[in-house]
Amino acid sequence: MQAVALPDLRRTLWRCRRGMKELDILLGRFARGALPSAAPLERALFEGLLECPDPQLAGYLLGGEVPADAAVAALVRRIRSYVA
Repeated sequence: MQAVALPDLRRTLWRCRRGMKELDILLGRFARGALPSAAPLERALFEGLLECPDPQLAGYLLGGEVPADAAVAALVRRIRSYVA
């Protein structure tokens, strides 16, 4: 697998900074630990997930809501289990 280039990772980490500390921690830990060795599809899904507004992300990552898209739902499960 191809590692994420440092400038891309820095940009992604910046985008992980949200208005809610819990989201900052969950997204940041996953981005630092799992994204560098993640498949391109997973990185793209993560970037797409970062487009969601904070309340929606909080619902997915903290509230147990399940995204309609199966691939995004699998990524949310991976993020939750990665930081648990």
